[in-house]
Amino acid sequence: MLTAPTAAGQDAADPRGGTGGTPPDRPQGRRIRRPPHRPRSGPRRVLAALWPYLLVSPTVVGAAFLLAYPVIRNTVMSFQHYGLAQLINGGATFAGVSHYREALTDPEFWTVVRRTVWWTALNVALIMLIGTLVALMLIRLGRRLRLAVMSALVLAWATPVIAATTIFQWLFQSRFGVVNWALVKLGFTSYRDYTWFAHGGATFAILVMLVVWQSVPFAALTLYGGLTTIPAELYESARIDGAGPWQSFRLVTFPMLRSLFALITSLEVIWCFKCFTQIWVIGEGGPDGATTTLPVYAFQIAQSFHKYDLGSAVSTLTVLILLVALVFNLRRMFRQEGKEGTA
Repeated sequence: MLTAPTAAGQDAADPRGGTGGTPPDRPQGRRIRRPPHRPRSGPRRVLAALWPYLLVSPTVVGAAFLLAYPVIRNTVMSFQHYGLAQLINGGATFAGVSHYREALTDPEFWTVVRRTVWWTALNVALIMLIGTLVALMLIRLGRRLRLAVMSALVLAWATPVIAATTIFQWLFQSRFGVVNWALVKLGFTSYRDYTWFAHGGATFAILVMLVVWQSVPFAALTLYGGLTTIPAELYESARIDGAGPWQSFRLVTFPMLRSLFALITSLEVIWCFKCFTQIWVIGEGGPDGATTTLPVYAFQIAQSFHKYDLGSAVSTLTVLILLVALVFNLRRMFRQEGKEGTA
């Protein structure tokens, strides 16, 4: 006699058709046979292993040709007697470290080094200060005004170096420059037909304004991107504890973006230290050498006096000085990150 299944039997029914926890009989069908795994042959295996390296090889070769070869060639020339005759006819001979000795014992070299350090420190300090203020302003602006300011920053950043330098030359032109015209209109009549580029201090100041104007957009936009990642709850907690704007920046913003500040500072040090085009276009390091930095000094020695060996030695020393400064800065950054990680 057939009996209805109990409730317990229904609860215990297997969703695949079985009851009471007993699995149903599997159909005795034909099993699906998978093809046996065949290992790749020798050439295919080698190609698969080398494929990632083949993809990046064009970039590596291009970087080696554009960066590594000039550095190596310059270093080799610094240890040779290499003047105009050797440039035309060849036959450079080994000179040892005589060119380095000549550069390091020259008082003018150390004068240029001090000027380069002062130039770099002043520019980097202004860039980081103004860039931070602009980034903090951007985070507080409305959407439309923020978009307008960011567009202006991008346009300033994208302006070619030669074009930007030419614009500044026009602005400070003695007779028809906008700056002199505006100063005279404001009552500063002594600036009528004032020749800015005939005075070392004035030329140095104009170059600082030019480099800062070109560099602030990168620092400001990068810091703005970092500011958007800081949780708003941290600033709210700081305000509840009575922190003002300066305390919020010192206790919240800067600790959260310490690594980003260090990275931007390192990039700006490189940018300002090796700055050449603006200085050369405006005054070729003048007037009277007031704006001559190490890259300009090395170029003057090589091109004006045809001492390519001594110019190579100065440029190699420039790279070494820059590397020492960057290593010092990066070590400080990594040491600070290590302390924060263990805290």
